[in-house]
Amino acid sequence: MPVSPFGSWPSPLSAARVTAGALRLDQIQLDGRDVYWLEGRASEGGRNVVVCNGDDVTPQGFNVRSRVHEYGGAAYTVHNGTVFFSNFADQRIYQQQRGNAPEPITEAGPCYADFRMDATRSRLIGVREHNGENAIVAIPTATAAAGKPGVLVEGADFYSDPIVRPDGKFLAWLEWRHPNMPWDGTDLWVALFKADGSVGARRHVAGGRAESIFQPEWAPDGRLYFVSDRTGWWNLYRWSPSTSLRAGGDPSEAVHPMAAEFGKPQWTFSMVTYAFAGRTQIAATYTEGGRWKLGLINTETRQFEAVDLGGTEPIESIRSRATEGAEGSEVFFVGGSPTQPLAVMTASGTILRSSSSDTITRDWISVPEAVTYRVKDRDVHAFYYPPTNPDLQAPPGEKPPLLVVTHGGPTGATLDVLDPKVQFWTSRGFAVLDVNYSGSTGYGRPYRDRLRGQWGIADVEDAVGGAQAMVAMGRADANRLIVRGGSAGGYTTLAALTFHDTFKAGASYYGISDLEVLQVDTHKFESRYNDTLIGPYPDARDTYRARSPIHFTDRLSCPIILFQGLEDKVVPPNQSERMAEAVRRKGLKVKYVAFEGEQHGFRKAENIIRSLEEELAFYRDVFGMAPA
Repeated sequence: MPVSPFGSWPSPLSAARVTAGALRLDQIQLDGRDVYWLEGRASEGGRNVVVCNGDDVTPQGFNVRSRVHEYGGAAYTVHNGTVFFSNFADQRIYQQQRGNAPEPITEAGPCYADFRMDATRSRLIGVREHNGENAIVAIPTATAAAGKPGVLVEGADFYSDPIVRPDGKFLAWLEWRHPNMPWDGTDLWVALFKADGSVGARRHVAGGRAESIFQPEWAPDGRLYFVSDRTGWWNLYRWSPSTSLRAGGDPSEAVHPMAAEFGKPQWTFSMVTYAFAGRTQIAATYTEGGRWKLGLINTETRQFEAVDLGGTEPIESIRSRATEGAEGSEVFFVGGSPTQPLAVMTASGTILRSSSSDTITRDWISVPEAVTYRVKDRDVHAFYYPPTNPDLQAPPGEKPPLLVVTHGGPTGATLDVLDPKVQFWTSRGFAVLDVNYSGSTGYGRPYRDRLRGQWGIADVEDAVGGAQAMVAMGRADANRLIVRGGSAGGYTTLAALTFHDTFKAGASYYGISDLEVLQVDTHKFESRYNDTLIGPYPDARDTYRARSPIHFTDRLSCPIILFQGLEDKVVPPNQSERMAEAVRRKGLKVKYVAFEGEQHGFRKAENIIRSLEEELAFYRDVFGMAPA
């Protein structure tokens, strides 16, 4: 086999190829025998399209996306063949019958998300954000009596998951208040509907300042199910309402306790990890050791049965329906595996839509290994991808350059499902270490809470420790260690480069350089996030400054490339611009690449392609890795 140095390998996996036809798949919905889902298309400038059974529903000129909480999610619902969706340009809700043009049913101004049909009253119920205030509202449809949305519940800072029991008697919802994020603590409420459709007597079911509730759902038998992390793990519980909520109800009870996560950090609306697969069965996705699995739970016996999916991981948006003409049910989800990209698929393995239009042959795929290493007194989890190219090998004894990847959030997690953009690097002779640093989800609440007061410390130590561990294992070249990340991961990247000297280069995608500026210049949803990650502002102002890379650029000693969307409301462009200028003044190699029309996270194919090409060229220039 020909010999060529790591990092210089030619690869057929070009930036254009790993981006072309790429789709973001989300929010599966079932309506009778029809299967709907949402596709985000880089080839169409990031436009989101509702698809039914493989055919587009959303016409050109519309983009199905909500700005509630800035991250949005749950931007459409479907009922008896009628689709209701939020349009990104004007944030109005539109109603669309199949084959007809969409018609607006709300006025421009407010933003809406997480709306569902209240069939008893022929209206939508959803979350509205307007002038900085959030509320649960009833939204008349085009077929109902004309009228403006009416407020049902208000007073909390944030709301999600307003769900009506199928018999129309009860409304359940989640709410939370600053400084909490939804994974810190939420409250689950249930209320009776009055005869006029307004909300009457209500009862607090579960949750609080230190208990995170996730995905309430009404079961076919009328009981309310939800996920709680009260034991340190997000597990399933259920509760039965009484006829009069003032008289109370049954205490909530665990459905099947286990040391696994059945919930997720609620960054967006409509995150779904379980579905009712009949009157006595739940199909649930859960994560153990950073990998997602599927299980079936009998609601009467509480017996749990793990389902063997042959290596496929059910990641998101699980739905279920009865199998036509047979007993049992069909289960749908967005899932993938280390050798298969994310796809809308069934538990039996049928793929309805893949997130990639290009198939990477198995011999070009770097399959990750789950690794655990020690940093100080704690275990840290990550996935290691070795360089993989069937046409070349490295010179004897050479160690590969290593990309340490720090995911966003920071409350989030990385997955080991096939990502063509990771293979872009491994096929060129780079190793990749994708780190689930302290604060990541999927390993229980104590692991998640490690970052409380420690953002910029523990996550950075874990990234640095991961690079050092791979060097010690002989899996990386100590002189070619790179750190890269986006958003909060971009902050971890900049902090690692500033406060440590382990890495020799780095790439920040819309990363944070000045925590204090971010604190006074970000959106409502995250405006108090740093209270728990760093400390209350302005009391902890000295800590904010001490952990901000922008104030310590004198400690930098290696090249940096920065990427930024100019319409980013989450991490404004000044965060990258000021960092680039400070590094430039110091005389270090720096490149700043800005994109018009991009928000937080790049959605346009041409910008994703350019960022990959620019980043590769930057590293090859820094390390003298001329392409073979």
